[in-house]
Amino acid sequence: MSTEETPLKVVVAEDSVLLREGLVRLLEDSGFEVAGQAGDGEDLIRKVGAHKPDVAVIDVRMPPSHTDEGLRAARKIRADHPGTGVLVLSQYVEEAYALDLLSESTESTGYLLKDRVADVDTFTDAVRRVAGGGSALDPEVVALLLGRRRREDPLEGLTAREREVLGLMAEGRSNAAIAEALVVTERAVEKHVTSIFSKLDLTPTVEDHRRVLAVLAYLRSS
Repeated sequence: MSTEETPLKVVVAEDSVLLREGLVRLLEDSGFEVAGQAGDGEDLIRKVGAHKPDVAVIDVRMPPSHTDEGLRAARKIRADHPGTGVLVLSQYVEEAYALDLLSESTESTGYLLKDRVADVDTFTDAVRRVAGGGSALDPEVVALLLGRRRREDPLEGLTAREREVLGLMAEGRSNAAIAEALVVTERAVEKHVTSIFSKLDLTPTVEDHRRVLAVLAYLRSS
């Protein structure tokens, strides 16, 4: 009797047939089950309702206007199907779209540049993380959000190392993963995280994705 785990179920939404087929092939080769494909937002919502996937991989710009159809579909999926994660793909960093997507919650949510798909391990790890209830944010998106300035910058009191830790936190990394990336002990990372929450006057929370949400809340437009 097989003891293999049931593969994660994915719906892919991309109006470019060539790119969509490439995404499907990549996901299937990596052990995912692609339950449905869509070329526009309305079809995506129908496919998600029919297949109840673990995660939907969604292009931001789709027909008919090629503006924010994918983003709007992603928000509707999160509202109507909370058990389905959404991983949005964008050709380039679109700050307003990123903030819109992340403003309410980062649970089961990802925002990646399409260039990241070429790094199969990074892409598939993001899909799995989002399907598991976590977050996956592109480093360029995080850098843009962390680099935003307001009249009163809540990050002004952070040290350079704390900003570095905060950037990795916002990507959805655990303390252990941050420690590995910075080549420091996990205990050292915990101290930085505690200091960050203290300086930003944030109430400690249990879930890692909630701390990401709290950080991003400080970076939203005033």
